[in-house]
Amino acid sequence: MLRINYLAVVVAAVAFFGVGALWYSPLLFGNAYMRLRGITSAATTNAQIPVGGIISELVRGLVVAYVLARLLILLGVNNWLGAAQLGLWLWIGFPVMILLSSVIHENVPWPLAAIHSGDWFVKITLMTVLLGVWR
Repeated sequence: MLRINYLAVVVAAVAFFGVGALWYSPLLFGNAYMRLRGITSAATTNAQIPVGGIISELVRGLVVAYVLARLLILLGVNNWLGAAQLGLWLWIGFPVMILLSSVIHENVPWPLAAIHSGDWFVKITLMTVLLGVWR
């Protein structure tokens, strides 16, 4: 029986955090995200990221990484292609459907949902591949 590689889970959680930080930075989609949310750059000039927010993101990353590691083991996925396919299906089945519902029922602008969905696609795919090959 395969066991969870906890070092890989921690690395995947750090990758989760890093992807989110980069995704919502001005280098990628941060400016579009702020515009869609109605946040002005003046409001963020002196804003600091709260420590609680950083800790909660790391904990979320650990939970997602652990669940993905368990799924990979339970399903017997042991190569990068199977892991990437699992990541794709999980992305379609969960974040995409949840975000689509927010567009339909809560009037969330579709570009905002697309930004969030893209973030989840990269996170889930990267994490499943990393966890799927690093046993």
